[in-house]
Amino acid sequence: MFGLKIKPLSVNKAWKGKRYKTDEYKAYEKAVLLMLPKMEVPEGNLHVSLEFGFSNKASDLDNPIKPFIDILQKKYGFNDSRIHKYDLTKKKTIKGADYILFDIKEAEL
Repeated sequence: MFGLKIKPLSVNKAWKGKRYKTDEYKAYEKAVLLMLPKMEVPEGNLHVSLEFGFSNKASDLDNPIKPFIDILQKKYGFNDSRIHKYDLTKKKTIKGADYILFDIKEAEL
């Protein structure tokens, strides 16, 4: 592992001004909220596993993370500052078969 002596830049500090949700994001949020299963999120530090299946091989793994995590927070009532570990996977799929798999468990630190 390599180390850099610099404070990480927050996505909130990366742009000037207020960001507004697009109509596409609002529709996505509504659809995802309706699809998410009922579940209990553990107390304490969290470990989130995400797998994104993309039909477009040029899709970036990091782009869907923040919107999806924000929706999980809204549904399950936790603060994403409690996430201490991520497992991220990108898989190629056929057109029309895009998907998201996720798991939220207690982080073992």
